[in-house]
Amino acid sequence: MPSPAPIACGPRALRFDGRPLLMGVVNVTPDSFSDGGRFLAPEAAIAHGRALVEAGADLLDIGGESSRPGAEPVPAEVELARVLPVIAGLARHVAVPLGVDTTKAAVARAALAAGASLVNDISALRFDPALAGVVAEAGAAVVLMHMRGTPRDMQQGEIVYADVVAEVRAFLAEALARAEAAGIPRGRVLLDPGLGFGKTVEHNLALLGGLPALLELGAPLVVGPSRKAFLGALLGAEVGERQWGTAAAVAAAVLGGAHVVRVHEVGPMRQVARVAWAVREGRAAS
Repeated sequence: MPSPAPIACGPRALRFDGRPLLMGVVNVTPDSFSDGGRFLAPEAAIAHGRALVEAGADLLDIGGESSRPGAEPVPAEVELARVLPVIAGLARHVAVPLGVDTTKAAVARAALAAGASLVNDISALRFDPALAGVVAEAGAAVVLMHMRGTPRDMQQGEIVYADVVAEVRAFLAEALARAEAAGIPRGRVLLDPGLGFGKTVEHNLALLGGLPALLELGAPLVVGPSRKAFLGALLGAEVGERQWGTAAAVAAAVLGGAHVVRVHEVGPMRQVARVAWAVREGRAAS
């Protein structure tokens, strides 16, 4: 399948004709499942973002609201207070595109003005009707993710899909159409199957194995398996003990065709992604 066209991120572009890109995670939250509170201070978050870039991150994803299962939403003003100093600080120090992980139009607008050029929206433009217009007006790139319900309730009750790959594919196709209708061209949209967002262990495994079906939508594919609970369930491992499980999932995602992998530990996962890509393509990454 041909590589998607480059996606403009402000003055820079994300290109998908070579090795997979690494999206480094910068959580500016007190309650993230993976590293809550470690980088809540702006100085700590900026230093962490810079370290991720030095380790090989191609772009950064900065978030001020946890999306772990059971998480409660936070007011926009709290989210803004967490992410804006970090985005502004990183914009002065790193040369990679910066993304803001938010579902709120007000947060996205301010973050884009502060130096971000991508919005990572776990709601796929469903939670805040004004968000699509903000993205379109700013000329920003956007990641649209599949999620069942909301972070507060996505893992509650019986989680049932007749065919999880087909249903996620249909959802993402609708999200693409929703973005286009709002004035966001397909050439600025990336798609994410949402591992861990309203899925069982088996659903996550099926999606990792079913990535080729999602690639048929023609948009770059972002996959985020890093430290997820399904790895903990498979391995009987706590969050801090899931590096090897994450490595295996990153390799599976790249072998399945993922263009971007979203990870917490960039250095080790960069090696994993490069080798998996070389196996897939039969050549070394340039």
